Amino acid sequence: MPDDLLDQPLAEDRSALPDRDPIALFGNWLAEALASEPNDGNAMALATATPDGWPSVRMVLLKNHGPDGFVFYTNAASRKGGEIRANPRAALLFHWKSLRRQVRIEGALSEVSAAEADAYFRSRPRVSQLGSAASDQSRPLADRTIYLERVAALAAGHPDGDIPRPPHWTGFRLDPLAIEFWLDRPGRLHDRRRFTRIAGGGWDSTLLYP
Repeated sequence: MPDDLLDQPLAEDRSALPDRDPIALFGNWLAEALASEPNDGNAMALATATPDGWPSVRMVLLKNHGPDGFVFYTNAASRKGGEIRANPRAALLFHWKSLRRQVRIEGALSEVSAAEADAYFRSRPRVSQLGSAASDQSRPLADRTIYLERVAALAAGHPDGDIPRPPHWTGFRLDPLAIEFWLDRPGRLHDRRRFTRIAGGGWDSTLLYP
């Protein structure tokens, strides 16, 4: 630890993380990240696992959040979709490097309604609709031209209007059981607070050693 940090009145250096309403705190942090990150401030690592415990992780985009959970969309026939169907529990990680902050979220997953999935799919750019509908996500691809030809054929078959949402393309909502905030502090004397859901509603919280 640098000597100048040792000379500071550390006992008076209180936590900068409030001990109430983690959903509101997350919303504030996300808004700052969307304004400061150069790309995809809503990007998050999604960790899933098979029923026998083999984990996998990938980056996806958060598309909605609130007291009822954190929503992302994907191809349910993909590897992550198969793992979610078999073991509907997951963890999320947001890392905002420009702000030197992290948020970890753990909870159970449920599928969004067909109406929600339809509405979000229609909101996507046409090329994104085409790319999703033409993709057998996570499955072997002999040559990239095969995929591009499928995209072109799908576009030709639907010259006007939106592309129909494939039945396997949907969204999932993570209902948070725990939310942990990490804030960089000088000298690696970081600030961490973990919230855990209380039965019947509300949250309990505690600071953690960094």
